[in-house]
Amino acid sequence: MKKSVFFGALAATTLVSGLAAAATLDDIKARGELICGSNTGLTGFGAPDASGNWSGFDVDLCRAVAAVVLGDATKVKFVPTTGETRFTALQSGEVDLLVRNSTWTFSRDSELALDFVAVNYYDGQGFMVKKDLGVSSAKELDGATVCIQTGTTTELNLADFFKQNNISYQPVTVADDSEAQRQYLAGACDAYTTDASGLAASRATMPDADTHIILPEIISKEPLGPVVRHGDSAWGDVVRWTYYALLVAEEKGVTSANVEEVATSTADEEVKRLLGVSGDMGAKMGLDNDAFKRAIAAVGNYGEIFSRNIGEGTAINLARGLNALWTQGGLQYAPPFR
Repeated sequence: MKKSVFFGALAATTLVSGLAAAATLDDIKARGELICGSNTGLTGFGAPDASGNWSGFDVDLCRAVAAVVLGDATKVKFVPTTGETRFTALQSGEVDLLVRNSTWTFSRDSELALDFVAVNYYDGQGFMVKKDLGVSSAKELDGATVCIQTGTTTELNLADFFKQNNISYQPVTVADDSEAQRQYLAGACDAYTTDASGLAASRATMPDADTHIILPEIISKEPLGPVVRHGDSAWGDVVRWTYYALLVAEEKGVTSANVEEVATSTADEEVKRLLGVSGDMGAKMGLDNDAFKRAIAAVGNYGEIFSRNIGEGTAINLARGLNALWTQGGLQYAPPFR
């Protein structure tokens, strides 16, 4: 009997917590604002300007979700989070959604009770050093001091890499990218390690960028993506399919400039469903049928977002690489809108 009472109480508690978590979409609609956990300031990915206006690759995904849910891409409050505070902010309900170069791992998916709903950037960990250090490989960093953010996968990968190569290092722990860059430029560490995209973003803001090199080794897999809480699959679906809508739009040639014209002229049945012309795709998620069309109109397709914020020709100057569409040899692939 005691066992039955215990499991009955546990089931009731689980049900209540699940119902509470599932209210995220309704809460956002009632509030009229999406609260998005962001980076503290990573150029190209998520950073405010002097007037507090946020822009970047990750920022645009938050804005796309706001356009889908609220009909207005500007209805987003950005909450800066560090490597140590980001997941707590999401777990506690301080933010509705976390989009700030966070790596999908087994332990984060299970132990932290979080759901990574997609991969918006395939990355890997690298190292940056000053040219005058005289090294051309991370394997030459024996005895080096290395700036590393706490609470990140890079911290663990760093330890693994040096152990596997039988070399030593001295960690210099920092809270975020900005502090890492300051410490590195001040000479507090010989090398700075983080995701290769983050290194490129940091180098782009340095006054003497040409005197710094990113070493060739990529020592890990870092699938980065948007995160929601466990127990809220309806909200996770909204975020997931907003992202996939941006991918399908690029694949089909739908852009922020032509989306309205395409919606009235296309003969492509998948595009019709994507843009709300047929299929009631939005209604199936508690959204307007033209919700995904609004997102594309507001921020563009995935390729536009990439090119505008971090692509070749920007200060970050990243090639698409693994983040090219599957039709172009990359890993970005969306399930069908059907």
